[in-house]
Amino acid sequence: MRPVRRGDSPQQDDFDPYAKAQPFLISRLGPYCSYCERRISTSLAVEHIQPKGLPAFAHLEGSWENYLLACVNCNSTKKDKNVVLQDILLPDRDNTFAAYAYTKDGRVVPSQASIAAGFQAMASATLKLTGLDRQSSVVVDENGKEIALDRAAQRKEVWLVAIDASNDIAAEPESQGLRNATVRTALGYGFFSIWMAAFSNDLDMRLRFIKAFSGTEESGCFDAVTTQLVSPAPNPDGLVGGAKL
Repeated sequence: MRPVRRGDSPQQDDFDPYAKAQPFLISRLGPYCSYCERRISTSLAVEHIQPKGLPAFAHLEGSWENYLLACVNCNSTKKDKNVVLQDILLPDRDNTFAAYAYTKDGRVVPSQASIAAGFQAMASATLKLTGLDRQSSVVVDENGKEIALDRAAQRKEVWLVAIDASNDIAAEPESQGLRNATVRTALGYGFFSIWMAAFSNDLDMRLRFIKAFSGTEESGCFDAVTTQLVSPAPNPDGLVGGAKL
């Protein structure tokens, strides 16, 4: 799960209606679901971290610090579930990249780093909150070809694209054009964490991905030279419940 920095609100007052925050969030974070990491070209929702539908959080409906971006799947699964900030890991205040491992069969699971640090329960709770712990449903067309319809299946699909790109660059490591094109491809698909995993041994590409995906470098969760994880997250905006991992 890509860590991001939303930064200070672009306006002094709360947003009314809250949908007015969408273009600013996309500008700061990119057109990606903050949870599943997919690129969403249309209908990317302003996501209330603590749900506006619960009376306890109704006053946060227009609050910039309570916003992320979410696809319809993550948003509808999370819905009006009570969110206790201390019990989950969030990409705007924790180093969520350290919390998860992305497997080639499309699963997202708590990483060894989060397990070792005692954060497995929080990592798992976040996956359950958004439905990212669900297994892929296999759908095939009339020719027996698997069709990527759900989030897990789409992760599997992007893994294949990322591995092909990694092999191409390994064959032509000096090709700057190929490296630039790969970054554009990654931005077109989303799934930042998969691209970082596929290029785990290519420092140059990892740095390029961190710089290219809006809000990622600004999070401070990656060393600017080595891309090593900075954990706990710096949480530069001092968000409540942040810097757990």
